[in-house]
Amino acid sequence: MQIWMDAGVILLAYIIGAIPFGLVIVKLATGKDVRQIASGRTGGTNVMRAAGCWAGIATALFDIFKGIAAAWLARTFSSNIWIEVLAPVAAVLGHNYSIFLAERNQAGKLRLRGGAGGATTAGGAIGLAWPLWWMVVVGTPIPLLMLFGVGYASLATISIALTATVIFAVLYFQGYIVQWQYIAYGVVTFFILLWALRPNIKALMEGRERFHGWRPWKKKDEETKQSD
Repeated sequence: MQIWMDAGVILLAYIIGAIPFGLVIVKLATGKDVRQIASGRTGGTNVMRAAGCWAGIATALFDIFKGIAAAWLARTFSSNIWIEVLAPVAAVLGHNYSIFLAERNQAGKLRLRGGAGGATTAGGAIGLAWPLWWMVVVGTPIPLLMLFGVGYASLATISIALTATVIFAVLYFQGYIVQWQYIAYGVVTFFILLWALRPNIKALMEGRERFHGWRPWKKKDEETKQSD
């Protein structure tokens, strides 16, 4: 019986993650389809481009909640530590590959669209670390520094999973938590984010990635050109 309960938890976690809050928020705010704008992703960064700062922040908060809800769901209905870890992973996969955003490409192949998974990964880490959630939140400045310091959203997103991995490792080796499997959560989500951001990484290597940071040594017109 428990195996069916565990399977249901994973499935529900995926469905929670698949809810395209970004799509809904942009549609309500502007009437636009966020999938037709810039990267086409439904996460906070692209929503910000499509509908402004507050829409992006609202989307990020909802996406964070997806990960928290998935972790809490697993903790409530299962005693299996791996289900607790896999539930927020399923939420990240749901966010990145949403069943609600299924479509066929020009070649006629079915594909599932979504975001890159950074905010949901952060939410999953917060949910797993509860009640030590504040120790995960302490790592928040790192992705923000990556975004506005280094200047690339893709690297900032990837740094979320790396930050979670390091924090869980510190908590484990310092004896604050006994679940080493939480470290595995950070590693698995790192590779999920890395896979989702393949086009961005390629663009970054080719010098085409959109720049979000601040380079005081750059002339204003050069900065604007690189950000377009």
